[in-house]
Amino acid sequence: MTGTKHHLAALLVTSLCAWAAADAWAETKPMVAAVGVDAPKSFLFVGNSFMYYNNSMHNAFGKIVRSANQLNSDGYRATSVTISGSGFQWHDVGSYFRPDALAEYSFVAGNQVRFNDYEQLYDVVIMMDCSQCPVHPKLKNVFHEYAAKHSETIIRNGARPVLFMTWAYEDRPEMTTALAEQYTLAGNANGTLVVPAGLAFAKSRSERPELQLYQADKRHPSPAGTYLAALTIFASIYDKSPLGSAPGDGMDAETSTFLQNIAWQTVEEYFDR
Repeated sequence: MTGTKHHLAALLVTSLCAWAAADAWAETKPMVAAVGVDAPKSFLFVGNSFMYYNNSMHNAFGKIVRSANQLNSDGYRATSVTISGSGFQWHDVGSYFRPDALAEYSFVAGNQVRFNDYEQLYDVVIMMDCSQCPVHPKLKNVFHEYAAKHSETIIRNGARPVLFMTWAYEDRPEMTTALAEQYTLAGNANGTLVVPAGLAFAKSRSERPELQLYQADKRHPSPAGTYLAALTIFASIYDKSPLGSAPGDGMDAETSTFLQNIAWQTVEEYFDR
């Protein structure tokens, strides 16, 4: 029993430190609080294994969008382009807009193939760097260089870029502050909305340290972590509370509601709405 108490106490201290660190970035405030597209319907997710774990973040996000009573989700679609371990510079974002390439066709009811002819390929591109790149001494400059390059490419192709702020490792909560600062600086420099998923992780850990948001490797998201990240994307892009949306896969209603509230509170605080 004593060991269990010590373990829970350590978890609480770690989580409180994580949220305190998350709040310390506050001198760097986001200047962009809207995605720049009214009611976007088409999304491209660009990233790495943080996005593709748990049957992909774009699928979790899609379920939330389709279940939101305040949205017309007809025509919603999303594609995910992920490379394991990748950073920004691994992705040739311009090639994702090539004609007769991504989204050229879709698999529909009855396992039929439907050929598409979209006037606008994507409304929004959500992109993330590797988990350490924005704060790594040898990779930080690359993060800012490619945040600018990719944002310009996306805008040139008629879509809006969004930066996805990643979370601290479970055993390195101090990463929260640095990641929040660098993503916010990049968003401000490029006129780009930032999704504060990393701050949502820290807030959840401060309030419910027993809720596991990580895989055993302490980096990748558990199903609850993917769900929280997808909720935070929804709240950031649509400026609407995800409360009452579809629960997380295999998740009870109480936990789902808790994470929905965490996502909304984090977004409200981050953007000072």
